[in-house]
Amino acid sequence: MRYKLTICMPLLNSTIMRLNEITTMIENKSQLTPENESFIKEVFKEINENGERYDIDEIESWFENEGSWKTKDVRIRIVNISHYAQTKFEQTNKFRIVDDSCDDGDSCSCGH
Repeated sequence: MRYKLTICMPLLNSTIMRLNEITTMIENKSQLTPENESFIKEVFKEINENGERYDIDEIESWFENEGSWKTKDVRIRIVNISHYAQTKFEQTNKFRIVDDSCDDGDSCSCGH
């Protein structure tokens, strides 16, 4: 028998502030425009670039419970955008080049 461990991280206050920003900036919550989607993509890109991690289920739950996002298709689209942004960020940062110079005295394994 296999078990799957699921750990849900609560959203950081800074992430919640950005989700509130999305809610405030988008007037028509029943249909997203291309401009709305671009804005949402940029917000999630910035969240990831700032080192904030989020659980996709927590994003979905936040938009469901927020109250003004009544249209399920729109909520799903936002969750999909958040997932895409997170996956893209993780993939592009997976192969970052690590600086192993000795400038700070402790950043390399050469013994200096």
